[in-house]
Amino acid sequence: MRAISCPEPGQLKLIDIERPQAKPGWVRVGISHIGICGTDYHIFEGTHPFLQYPRIMGHELSGVVLDGSGTEFAAGDPVVINPYLNCGQCPACLEGKPNCCETLSVIGVHSDGGMTEEVVLPAGNLYPATGLTLEQAAMTEFLAIGAHAVRRTEIKRGWRVLVVGGGPIGLGVAIFARIAGGDVTVVDAAADKVEATQAMGFDAVLAADLEGAAFAERRRSGFDAVLDATGSIKVMNSSLFHTRNGGNYTLVGVIKGDLVWPDAEVHRRELTIRASRNATREDFDHVMESIRRGLVPTDRLKTHTMSFDQVPTELPRLVHERTGLIKAIISV
Repeated sequence: MRAISCPEPGQLKLIDIERPQAKPGWVRVGISHIGICGTDYHIFEGTHPFLQYPRIMGHELSGVVLDGSGTEFAAGDPVVINPYLNCGQCPACLEGKPNCCETLSVIGVHSDGGMTEEVVLPAGNLYPATGLTLEQAAMTEFLAIGAHAVRRTEIKRGWRVLVVGGGPIGLGVAIFARIAGGDVTVVDAAADKVEATQAMGFDAVLAADLEGAAFAERRRSGFDAVLDATGSIKVMNSSLFHTRNGGNYTLVGVIKGDLVWPDAEVHRRELTIRASRNATREDFDHVMESIRRGLVPTDRLKTHTMSFDQVPTELPRLVHERTGLIKAIISV
């Protein structure tokens, strides 16, 4: 069967591989759609800190069950794929937090992923995509990351929320903060991202305008919650200071490096600082129900499409031509 391999940074190849072998309790799925994640761009560019090549990328996936023998799934069932493989035995897993399992493995990152025609996965990693198009189903994973961050932050109705970073993950955070009842402002350094965010009904501000009167009026003494989805050490170290005294600061983006904050400021504000990693079944279910209810503008989030055969040429082009790009979807 066909697959797309990244043998080394800067290269993508369409290759033939053996069909994966099924295991008891695992399900064979034909891949339908694949969302291209920022992680995939980093893998292609060679900037991902924890990766071995060659690698078949792809972890934002939807598909149709080909063989669900011995499980609750039947051939033809449309599914959303949870790409996080956990041990089920460590303290985090036993506490209901498999998203931060001690030995967590993400397909497409730590092992080969879904840029291929078929995969086999544990039945527990598949969720019925009832009421969703398979294109929408492929957007569920990245949106679940934002939904998880909002749930972790325990955003309440009426809270003033600042989302720093208007990329796909930041937009997911903003969408689910709004669904939770928050009054949401988004800040980004790129004008096209600010425009796209405004088109979705959010107040959005250019990072260059943070010293202006308009943002100062919204900021006032600080936001009830600030969620950083930039993956920039410089921004992550500074966005904390937009949080009000007694407020909440959540790190959604992740990058290799050290965060440094003045201890006196953290204590003076008595901040609650959280990290947010991946998502759980609860978050996937919340995303899928929100899409069904028409609360998620998936048509605006999907900005680019390509066929499977186009990936080796189109994905490298998107690495260098990001203007207007939110989410690119591959149709297998």
